[in-house]
Amino acid sequence: MKNSKVFLSLCAVLFILPSLDAQTKRIKRPKSRVGVGSVDRFVQESFDLYDKVYKYDGYAAAGTPLDDDDIDVLEEALEEMTVLSESAPDIIDDLDGVGVLKQGKATLQMNKAKKALKYSIKTAKELLLGQREREAQENEDDTAETESGDSPDISGTSGNQKDGADVEAEEEPSNISDKLEVYSKFDFVPGDKLLYFDDFSQDFIGDFPSKWNTNGTGEVVTVGSVEGKWFELKGGYGIQFLPLLSEALPEEYTIEFDLLAVVDTKTSSTARLNLTLADNNEFRDGPNKSSVELPLGQFGAFSIRVFNRINGGTVINSSLNANLRQAVLNKPHISVAVNKRRFRLWVNQKKYVDIPQFIAPDKALSHIKFNLLGMRDGVDRLFITNLKVAEGGVDLRRKLMAEGRISTNGILFDSGSANIQPRSLGIVRQISQVLMQDQSIKLNIIGHTDSDGPDEANLALSKARANAVKEALVTIYKISEERLTTEGKGESEPVGDNTTADGKAQNRRVEFVKI
Repeated sequence: MKNSKVFLSLCAVLFILPSLDAQTKRIKRPKSRVGVGSVDRFVQESFDLYDKVYKYDGYAAAGTPLDDDDIDVLEEALEEMTVLSESAPDIIDDLDGVGVLKQGKATLQMNKAKKALKYSIKTAKELLLGQREREAQENEDDTAETESGDSPDISGTSGNQKDGADVEAEEEPSNISDKLEVYSKFDFVPGDKLLYFDDFSQDFIGDFPSKWNTNGTGEVVTVGSVEGKWFELKGGYGIQFLPLLSEALPEEYTIEFDLLAVVDTKTSSTARLNLTLADNNEFRDGPNKSSVELPLGQFGAFSIRVFNRINGGTVINSSLNANLRQAVLNKPHISVAVNKRRFRLWVNQKKYVDIPQFIAPDKALSHIKFNLLGMRDGVDRLFITNLKVAEGGVDLRRKLMAEGRISTNGILFDSGSANIQPRSLGIVRQISQVLMQDQSIKLNIIGHTDSDGPDEANLALSKARANAVKEALVTIYKISEERLTTEGKGESEPVGDNTTADGKAQNRRVEFVKI
């Protein structure tokens, strides 16, 4: 009966997970929690089972036979691992709406837990069938580490034991897809002609920002350890905040900005940020507008409200199911694309709104307005930064195919580093599609920076950023690296004024040139 049970369990496992080469170096358990309940449980349970199997694997390597109790434990663990492995896809879905940093951490830990789970299932199967073999030296390495008492570490697997001395754990090779894979299908493409940018770097703390207007009040602030300057919007009846665009909005454009919210479970269900595309830059409504309200409350999953007015009449007034609670608490990035009458909105990598006839026709909408609703005075607070408006955002693929080169400032990196911000993958994805469509195309990827910092450092940074884009194309989208070359120009070829925020944003760009 027992042998039959083992056989059935093994058959089930073989259909669930692919085979894995023998894992003899101990996989480190992550030290910290992600803060997403299902992810944390999956990681903990995976490593609890892994520890059991790893122990028995050590026994086998030492030549110690398994007794009946050991076999019972392994059988039970095998069944638990089968159930746990089946739950992984559902857990990935729980990351929708979670902040970018938490998503990256969760993805890393899930990948490590799945690796531990694959090893455990394969090893348990071999142990139960009497087929597990390991070289003595490998066992000595792993047993020494197990007995050393080192605390688990997320950074990687252990090194080998040499001359009886402990060595530092070797980091697992960095895999760019670990952090970016949840964004790999993100299809937002920012416009390529910058119309407006404000990160408030040119404003003094405590002042109302110089590139905005309001009929209320607000101020530029810094927020704890959060990077950069932020504009705090102040609530009130009928209060509006207007970015001072130098020209009217075109037919096709994109809007992006970062939010930081201070809200709690007592925040009202009516607490919302309203983004309006309007037909005027005054503190009144005209006959044409399109508005979207993002919920900020935390005690329930509140809908996104969308409504418009065309020639004085309401055409759309609806509520879209959404759960933005986690996103709101984790500095979300908002992306909007307007293509003639079509309106789309993403929160982080997830698209929540896509309405084909939302915008009034004949370029009726020309300005942007923000206002806050339902905020508790002095308790609920909302901040905005990195507001970017750019013309275009349609299809870079056609331009690259037709002209042989494109330049974009839509691929964003962490400040002073070559780490691609995941929300930039919409552009990288389009480049990959061009390369997949025409296998003969080869590209040179050229990085550029603004003038902040030393020339030599900027040159190195621009080269590193070009290499990061190449790595994303190779790792995530499986483009042959032989088709890609990279180059860095640093700050040597500016296209904008490096004394202004707008100009610096234009100069931080990546070019793709057909070879």
